[in-house]
Amino acid sequence: MMLRLFKALLAGLALLSSLASAHEMSMAEMQLREMARGEFFWQWTASEKRAPAEVLKPIWPESCQVEGNVLHCGAAGLSGRMAMDGVGQAYSAVMVKVFWLDGQTRVYTLTGGQPSVQLYGAADDSRGMGEIARAYTLLGVEHILAGIDHLLFVIAMLMLVGFNSRLIWTISAFTLAHSLTLASSALGWLILRPPPVEAAIALSIVLVAAEALHQRQTIARRWPALVAFLFGLVHGLGFAGALKEIGLPDQHLLVALLTFNLGVEIGQLLTVAAAFALWRLSSRWPWAAKARSALLYAIGAMAAYWSLLRIVSIFA
Repeated sequence: MMLRLFKALLAGLALLSSLASAHEMSMAEMQLREMARGEFFWQWTASEKRAPAEVLKPIWPESCQVEGNVLHCGAAGLSGRMAMDGVGQAYSAVMVKVFWLDGQTRVYTLTGGQPSVQLYGAADDSRGMGEIARAYTLLGVEHILAGIDHLLFVIAMLMLVGFNSRLIWTISAFTLAHSLTLASSALGWLILRPPPVEAAIALSIVLVAAEALHQRQTIARRWPALVAFLFGLVHGLGFAGALKEIGLPDQHLLVALLTFNLGVEIGQLLTVAAAFALWRLSSRWPWAAKARSALLYAIGAMAAYWSLLRIVSIFA
């Protein structure tokens, strides 16, 4: 029974691993430049994957007509709802930069959770800030929920600490640490190569899962908040790597950074809430303790596999 349960858990984690590796957060960039009143030249300008035109299709406001790379919007100007068909699949987000005749610029960010934006026909910084805040909050939630390694670390830490008063300090320490390194790395103050960071994240999962499997009074059990803080510094660099792939808008950079971090926190709290509900439900089942051990072994085995792959990639 236990062997079958362990194999099922390991197979599920392997599937999640493949889904996680397939979900690479990246951003395509489009520019629209106003040439005359109501006339815009648009083009794709930056991407790290396939040509955006192959997988993304802009849906322009109803008042605009497109001829090749020229957009005719008439007297109404670039006003109305703009959407992006295909966003959230090959590309996590699309950044649309609009350059107006008067020298002002606007940046819009479209994601799978927010695939359309309202265009107002002129630069409007207050509305732009709100759109960026919503977009980057959704991107932060999406990253933590799709980042299987980060999720497994949080789950392993929950199983190590348990649902008691120490959990509040542990989560707070992890949040503070990854917020510090996320901001430092995203702003260019702290730069490390991604392979060592990713390897350290995987190793952190192995260690926490191993600590949660026994009852010895080690440092991790005595001061879980300290361990969470130290590992949180590393995980913050991982979050920063994802944010670097997405890109930060020149305008409202601080808003994008803060709301992405907020989204990560929302995703973490959703994970804790789901784990708490499952813990309360499973407390009625006599075999829950055995399932806990099997899950920790599966998490540790998957993280050990990631560790080997990522350590090899450091020297590749």
